[in-house]
Amino acid sequence: MNAESQKKFNILQEKSKPFKALLYDVDGTLADNMPAHKAAYVAAAAAYGIELDDHIVEELAGWPTVDVAAEIGKRYQRDIDTLDFARTKSRIFMEQFIRQTKPLDYVLQHLLENVGKKKIGLVSGGSRSTLNVTLEVINVTGKFETLVCAGDTPEGKPSPQPFLLAAEQLDVAPADCLVFEDGDPGVQGAIAAGMSWVRVDKI
Repeated sequence: MNAESQKKFNILQEKSKPFKALLYDVDGTLADNMPAHKAAYVAAAAAYGIELDDHIVEELAGWPTVDVAAEIGKRYQRDIDTLDFARTKSRIFMEQFIRQTKPLDYVLQHLLENVGKKKIGLVSGGSRSTLNVTLEVINVTGKFETLVCAGDTPEGKPSPQPFLLAAEQLDVAPADCLVFEDGDPGVQGAIAAGMSWVRVDKI
């Protein structure tokens, strides 16, 4: 890690001290892959004749893909088969981008440093199949106790449900969990779940 990353890592370590469990978002938090996800959304939208402004992907960071697809349909006034859109976006991401995924070094190092010291969970709006490949590419497979992803709870972020499920699976009270996020929906979900949080892109 360079000096800047080391500084950010140290901040994360300091913030984590009082907590029993650490809950990490994946895309944009552990994995530095938001530009790739944006490109995949733009390509999927193009199949529906939509020239997508990719800022929507940042705005809705952490939402399940089907919910993002529904929101795109609403804003662009198109009738979108959300499941088909999600499959298309996922296929484009898997075929063209996923193997190029790099970790966000100071967040990954923080997770690795805390294996065996704190309980570790991953809470993502992505699909399990895509996440499993991402986690393999950035070498996180087997370094966490639970993975909550799209479809595991009736509602995704910004609902607190995914975070509360992760806490339950780790057998840790919400107040003892620290959430690492890169988007507002995830932060809103953490707050609603009664958890503390850190925006890794703002430290």
